[in-house]
Amino acid sequence: MRYDALVVGGSFAGLSAAMQLARARKNVCVVDAGAPRNRFAAAAHGFFGQDGVPPLKMIADARAKLLAYPNVTFIEGRIVSAQADGAGGFVASLDSDRQLSAGKLMLAFGVQDGFPDGIAGVRERWGTSVLHCPYCHGYEFSGRRLGVLIEAPHPPDHAMLIAEWGPTTLFLNANNTMDDEARARLQARGVTIEPGRIAALEGAGQDLAGIRLEDGRIVAVEALFMVPRTRPSSPIAEQLGCAFDDGPAGPVIRTDAMKMTTVPGVYAAGDAAMPMHNATLASADGVMAGTAMHRAMVFGA
Repeated sequence: MRYDALVVGGSFAGLSAAMQLARARKNVCVVDAGAPRNRFAAAAHGFFGQDGVPPLKMIADARAKLLAYPNVTFIEGRIVSAQADGAGGFVASLDSDRQLSAGKLMLAFGVQDGFPDGIAGVRERWGTSVLHCPYCHGYEFSGRRLGVLIEAPHPPDHAMLIAEWGPTTLFLNANNTMDDEARARLQARGVTIEPGRIAALEGAGQDLAGIRLEDGRIVAVEALFMVPRTRPSSPIAEQLGCAFDDGPAGPVIRTDAMKMTTVPGVYAAGDAAMPMHNATLASADGVMAGTAMHRAMVFGA
C-alpha cells in the first residue's frame, strides 16, 4: 500500500500533524519508536488544558483519538532509512526490514539530549530535578535553591531568567571565559557565580540536594537547569539530503514558512525542526506542518 503521508515520529508534533491529515481524509501512517524526549518527566506543565498531566498519558490519549480515524495506521518501530522512490514519492525501511511507501514524508522524530561528561548523577535525575525548561518545571521549584549549568557556546543570560523562580547559582564548571559585563549583569540580578568544576550531583534517588565540586565543597541546590546539546533522533533527514541550520542547542532541520524542508515533499516539525523546544510549540508546529502538507497535496508543491 502506498500511503498519502508517512509521519516519522508519534509524539506531540507527529500526532498533531497526522490528525490534520487524517481529518483531511488522507491515508496516513505513523511510525514511532516509543521513546519520546519528555518520557522522563512525571508531568507536563503549561500545555493548554493539560497542566499537570503525565506526558506519556497525553501521548497515549492523543494516539487513541487519532486511531479512531479509519484512514490512520500506526506502526511501532523505527525508520532506519528513507529515499526518493523515483516516482514522486518516498520509500522508507523499518528496523524490522519492512518497507513503506508514501507520497510525502513528515519528519517529527525529535531530538536526543546530550549530557556533560564527567558529572555523575545528571542522567539519572533528568526530567525530575535536572531540568531544561523553566516554563515547564520552574513553578514546582518556586523559592527553592536553584542551579544553572551552561556550557559554551551558550551565554550566561539563562541564569538571569532562572532567577525569576528562586535564588540561583550559576555553575561555570571551570569554564572561566565570562567577561566583566556579563558578570556584573548576573550579580545585579542576585545570581551567585560558582567557578569550580563539578564532580557530582548529590541527593537521594532522583532528588537533588546539592552539587559537589572537585575541591570537596557541596553547594546546596534542589534543582539544576541546563541547556543540553541535542542531536536528531534519526539519521534520515541527512540521508534524504535535507539542509540543517545551527540552532542554539544543536542542528535544526531547515524548513520554510510552510514547514517544508529543502527536499520537495519532505516536511519537518517539532524539536528537530525548531530552535526553541517546548511541547506546546511542538504540537502547534505539527498542526502547521500537517495542514501545509495537505495543501501541497491539493495545490501542488
